[in-house]
Amino acid sequence: MINAIGIALSGLTAASRKVEASASNIANLQTADYTPVTSEQTALAGGQGVRSDFVPKSQPFTPSYDPDSPFASSEGYVNTPNVDLAEEAVNLTLAKTAYRASVAVIETEQDMTKELLQTFDRKA
Repeated sequence: MINAIGIALSGLTAASRKVEASASNIANLQTADYTPVTSEQTALAGGQGVRSDFVPKSQPFTPSYDPDSPFASSEGYVNTPNVDLAEEAVNLTLAKTAYRASVAVIETEQDMTKELLQTFDRKA
């Protein structure tokens, strides 16, 4: 049963990383040359949970015309982060759902352990 807690904790960490990536993208929505990130989950060997890493988005920038920016090219364009607020809202909802599922696993494990200990007490 200890393994269930470890797996659930890796899920909690992955959900937290998804929130962190979305929060960073939203906070830097108008920051020139900020590279938006996403969280990528990889299953660990032997079903031991997941690992979550930050990776840059595949198309991180969209050109925007802002000739007054110190980051502007000679043509007056800056690299604006390619952040879609609707996508970030979905990511936050997915993280919330994953977080709740991981917490439910931990609560279920606690209930099962409690029941197991009560069974031993009744037999002793």
